[in-house]
Amino acid sequence: MNIRDTFTLWGPTSLAVLLAASLMSPAFAQSADEQADSANQEPVQEQQAQENSEESPQAQAQEISIDAADSAVQVADQDELPRGHFRLPDEGDVIGERYTVVVEDPKQTLIDIARRHNIGYEEIRMANPDVSLWVPGVGTEVVIPAQYILPPAPREGVVVNLSELRLYYYPADKPGIVETYPVSVGREEFATPVGITRTTVKVKDPAWAPPASMRREAAARGEPAPSVVPPGPDNPLGEHAILLAMPSYLIHGTNRPDGVGMRVSRGCIRMYPEDIKSLYERLPSGTQVNLMDAPFKAGFAADGTLFVQSFPQLEENVEGFEPLLNALERVTELTENEAEIDAERIQRAVEAPDGQFIALYGPQAPEPEPEPVELIDELKLSDATDADKDA
Repeated sequence: MNIRDTFTLWGPTSLAVLLAASLMSPAFAQSADEQADSANQEPVQEQQAQENSEESPQAQAQEISIDAADSAVQVADQDELPRGHFRLPDEGDVIGERYTVVVEDPKQTLIDIARRHNIGYEEIRMANPDVSLWVPGVGTEVVIPAQYILPPAPREGVVVNLSELRLYYYPADKPGIVETYPVSVGREEFATPVGITRTTVKVKDPAWAPPASMRREAAARGEPAPSVVPPGPDNPLGEHAILLAMPSYLIHGTNRPDGVGMRVSRGCIRMYPEDIKSLYERLPSGTQVNLMDAPFKAGFAADGTLFVQSFPQLEENVEGFEPLLNALERVTELTENEAEIDAERIQRAVEAPDGQFIALYGPQAPEPEPEPVELIDELKLSDATDADKDA
């Protein structure tokens, strides 16, 4: 996989300035690709919290209105764990379950349903390709793909699988729990980097400084952008921001939750407001954050079934990466060549990356199709026998 390891840690001086700024006044955000301009034009802002925020392509979409209590419900978890929390399996790599709900409110959109059930935009769309996004209709069954294969990474700290558009958190004080939430990541021209970093400072009610490029673009359209957007409903960072030890990259909320689960940011990790609020309150500073890109995942369920999932790969990581070869290697690594695997099923999963669970081996896997019976030799033998009789 083409991995770009760009790790620039906050130095002691800049971190001290940033901490002071977060205590005395709102933190400001700026695009990573504008750091060079900032060094010459805005030296003070360069030392403050920077964000690569954005305008969602769904800006014209209807506003989501969800009851706060409902949004915190984790329907799929029968143990009544909090939203997004799952018990780590004693054996295997699969958590959660796939289930369906029936639309009862004619005003409810597919995005409303996704948010309530802790699912992102692309996840709900791929799981329900034939359901209208904005008017699913009363009585329509909607699939909730709340079953996940844990990503192939050490189970510690925060793991963000970019292609999957999903964050996993393994809290150190709860060793038997994993949390998972849908996220947005950087679009292609502002790709979220891959690598290991850590959390630094947490900021409540951050302010946002639109990067110079956005201000120039807005000015060219005759719509001058403000130099600073204060905390409030117009702030794209939402109410909570967790800074990373990669200058200009944050995990933060949003004032446009309809875009969560899409590639729409300028590199930051964007979460539903209720999810970032929960994570903000519990995630210790200094927690490791693994930004990885695994478009193909494989893992065993508790009953021994081997499942795979495949997601659309990020364009910036395609070079030098062979999806099918990677998938075959991953499955071989897990099975150690001890299981008979249908390679065509793996190929179909890679060529149709829709996030669906596919059982390759084990109790839940479909029975292999019987080999076609070769009838040609039998026909020849029958013809030969008839000829002998005639003779």
